[in-house]
Amino acid sequence: MSTAVMVVIAVIIIAAVAAVAFLAWKQARTRRLRKRFGPEYDRAVEQHGGRTGAERELLDRERRHRDLELRDLDPRRREEYREQWVAVQERFVDAPEAAVEQADRLVTVVMGERGYPTSGFEEKAAHLSVEHGRTLDHYRRGHDIGGRAADGKASTEDLRQAMVHYRALFEELLSVPVQRTAPDERGTTPDERRTTPDEEVRVPGPRAGEPDDGRTGRDDERTTRS
Repeated sequence: MSTAVMVVIAVIIIAAVAAVAFLAWKQARTRRLRKRFGPEYDRAVEQHGGRTGAERELLDRERRHRDLELRDLDPRRREEYREQWVAVQERFVDAPEAAVEQADRLVTVVMGERGYPTSGFEEKAAHLSVEHGRTLDHYRRGHDIGGRAADGKASTEDLRQAMVHYRALFEELLSVPVQRTAPDERGTTPDERRTTPDEEVRVPGPRAGEPDDGRTGRDDERTTRS
């Protein structure tokens, strides 16, 4: 076999190995992005009409996210925000639309204290998606219902669902970082248990002695997070 033929064969083999390695690298990157962004990955693919544009955007989100100076909440502030959430939830009884609007503002306040940008919904969503991609769909749904409520097009049940959606992200923003929390025997941290999607959330019903005018569920109603 001539030297020229051997060189050609070697080049073909190297090119084939490089192609296989590149394909494996792209597949690994896709798996990583899917795992990290969750539903946001599929949303980006739909928006960009394919994986190439979607993954380019998600990688850009990661780069911009690294420039943020994020910080954890101290325990005192965390509890103060939880108390504020309870007050917002109780307000739902008499003013569901106002309670949903207030829930949106409270989530934004917590985002700001954590170090996230707080202007422009899509900008907020883009930064949140890097670490909260699997919960971000709740935020989007809550925001959508809030917009419909402002136009008078949201039912009380819609508003109740909005509260559930906002709470999903709210609790995750307040949660203690996993690495700082000792897992239980199932390998689940307390904050992971608190923000599990199947957690039941109670939206208060009418106060004792008040008529149930249909705006809220009964006291014993429970809603499972979507």
